[in-house]
Amino acid sequence: MQSSSHLFPVALISAERRGDLSEDVYRLKPANSPDTSVELAVTRLGMADAGLARGVPVILLHGSFSNRRFWYSPKGVGLGAYLARAGFDVWLPEMRGHGLSVRNQQWRNNRVADYARYDLPAIAAFVREQSGQVPHWLGHSQGGVTLAAALGGQYMGEPAVASAAFFGCQVNRRYWLLKIPPVEWVAHLLLKRCAQLSGVRLKRGPEDEPIGIALENLRWNGFLGRFKGAGRDWWAGLAEVRLPIMAVAAAGDLKTPEWACRALYDQLGSEQRTFMTLGRAQGFSSDFGHVEMLVSETAQTEVWPKVLNWLQSRSASQPREVAEESEAPLLGFRQDEVAATM
Repeated sequence: MQSSSHLFPVALISAERRGDLSEDVYRLKPANSPDTSVELAVTRLGMADAGLARGVPVILLHGSFSNRRFWYSPKGVGLGAYLARAGFDVWLPEMRGHGLSVRNQQWRNNRVADYARYDLPAIAAFVREQSGQVPHWLGHSQGGVTLAAALGGQYMGEPAVASAAFFGCQVNRRYWLLKIPPVEWVAHLLLKRCAQLSGVRLKRGPEDEPIGIALENLRWNGFLGRFKGAGRDWWAGLAEVRLPIMAVAAAGDLKTPEWACRALYDQLGSEQRTFMTLGRAQGFSSDFGHVEMLVSETAQTEVWPKVLNWLQSRSASQPREVAEESEAPLLGFRQDEVAATM
């Protein structure tokens, strides 16, 4: 099969009509990280009868223990489907070993640092190539943390991100027991004995998470811990971000409380930014929870339209790019490898 991209090998592994929507699933093999076995599944949602016309691209990043189904159910319900029906070009990546993305050889050691440094820039480059426009990004929970790491680490910026929205996302809530070195050491030894954390057993979601993610979080929360990786201080880097930003907290979210979401929001250096809390005190019908803020019948009527309004206001004057193939980044591939098949 001929590659679907001039950047790196990409295979279109399925193209289906799902009611009024079209669902195209691509498998990307960017080979831009130390583990060259990484393959990423990215699903594109559009209107089935729209022909070649494409709207403004939006990339939705799922959280931990999750996959693309957080945004788009088999019955065609979800924020991803809602935005596609509103005319946006919707892209749903699945992180390493989640959903349709196969587990890479070093899956056990995967970290947010790998997603932010290698995977998100590759996804951004592919979506820009396919759509001819700079995508907007929206991340929930760990998906938002990954997006924050990519922005704070300057792995992505304005050439790859038109705006960024964070839902239920925080890096400031600290578990102070882990600041005690002996407690941190014991926790580290216990976690090292595991290969993964089961979302089903923990009742957190349908997917497993590699133990590398847990060990990375332990480092962030440990003695002298800080939101950083690969020699870069992501937290300090967030102050340099100038993109339009929206941050959303849920009043009933016990995992990512409002104050922690706001701390991340306040660290961002953007002048165009919006903070919103989903709760009764703010005029909503209920105090939303961590998942319910985006996946619930109430979210459909009270939250999704606000997301749509934000994206429409950001994309109203967004110019369309005219990219030349000769200028496309190869992300680790030689020119003679660009047309390789998978």
